[in-house]
Amino acid sequence: MAAEPGTDALARLAGERVDHRFKGLPPDAEGLTVGELAAQRRNLFTGGFTTPVLTLSAERLEHNLALMETYAARHGLAFAPHGKTSMAPQLFHRQIRHGAWGITLAVPHQVRVARAFGIRRVFLANQVVDPAALRWISGRLDADPDFRLVCYVDSVRGVELMDAALEGAGRPLEVVVELAAGEGARTGVRTDAECAVVADAVARARSLRLVGVAGYEAQVPGASPQTVRAWLRRLVALAVGFDGAGRFAETDEIVVSAGGSEWFDAVADVFAEIPGLSRPVLKLLRSGAYVSHDDVHYRRLTPFNRVPQEGALEPAFRLWTQVVSRPSPEQAFVNAGKRDAAHDLDLPVARVVRREGAERPATGITVTALSDQHAWLHTGPEADLQVGDWVGLGLSHPCTSFDKWPLIPVAEADGTVVDYIRTFF
Repeated sequence: MAAEPGTDALARLAGERVDHRFKGLPPDAEGLTVGELAAQRRNLFTGGFTTPVLTLSAERLEHNLALMETYAARHGLAFAPHGKTSMAPQLFHRQIRHGAWGITLAVPHQVRVARAFGIRRVFLANQVVDPAALRWISGRLDADPDFRLVCYVDSVRGVELMDAALEGAGRPLEVVVELAAGEGARTGVRTDAECAVVADAVARARSLRLVGVAGYEAQVPGASPQTVRAWLRRLVALAVGFDGAGRFAETDEIVVSAGGSEWFDAVADVFAEIPGLSRPVLKLLRSGAYVSHDDVHYRRLTPFNRVPQEGALEPAFRLWTQVVSRPSPEQAFVNAGKRDAAHDLDLPVARVVRREGAERPATGITVTALSDQHAWLHTGPEADLQVGDWVGLGLSHPCTSFDKWPLIPVAEADGTVVDYIRTFF
């Protein structure tokens, strides 16, 4: 049996040497390979790890992967989770083993990482107009008939630049017209009429092939169940109209894609309404933050809050810090700040306190601010906190949590570290 693509590259990650590049790891592990350190199954709390250290829960990570696999299958959706959330090839491969069609990425350098680790299907949720990047993509497509990449287009000018850069390509680049989520939203074509103009430009291009339509519903202004579903129905109607006009004559399947991590229930509902078209439809969901979930932003906005019968994601991150100053009964400082914790959407939240091997809830402890290397804690009368205590923080926004940690321990519930996740940002 042939080895899974990327197996050799993943094995090389295990051969990387532990050193000063990887914060939080045990100083006495320097010189070991990552694989050797993982084989030691050290305990996070007694095995020499230093604070601050970000960890992923082994059990919760597996739970989230399995839950979204089941969800996508139940609703007849193909799944291409947004890999820019983690930029972790080990997680890409785990997602694919859990049924993912491929990986969604945002910019060409992320595609280079994915290809280096054997990812065969990529949905590139951006219009690419950089000639060097386009030539590299074309070269990879020509060299590997099993590699598939689908890319956004959202303007005639963009289509023309792409076609010029790809002149002489052996395989056409598959593209989908991006429908904007509304006026004032992010990228994408604003009107249906303009979408048709862009599609006509693709039809004239020698090096591009129109295969579908796509967009990102979280950008709908004033997003609500009603407005998001209305926009998704516009997206479906655009696909139906394009198909009726014969715009998909050159493709074997029609791609209809949407789905961030806040509205995938709406995507499932509306995509279930897609009528029969002239070709099979790939209903492609792209939610990515689920892999680690979080303790604040997505915990508050997850669609599973609206459809609890479908299951529940679990926050898998924990940032372990240590109290380094207790200047007053109302104030304490731990040794993790903006360099360590996501802070673009919400501040971290104090979840547990650990002292002498015992954990308890972080009652009366609130993170009020972050400095570069410190978190400011307000401590109420019920807070029992001393210098030297470990404080476990929950984080908001996985996308800006993974990017601060190039090597992340994966710990079981008892603290045994069983793996290390390498990220590439």
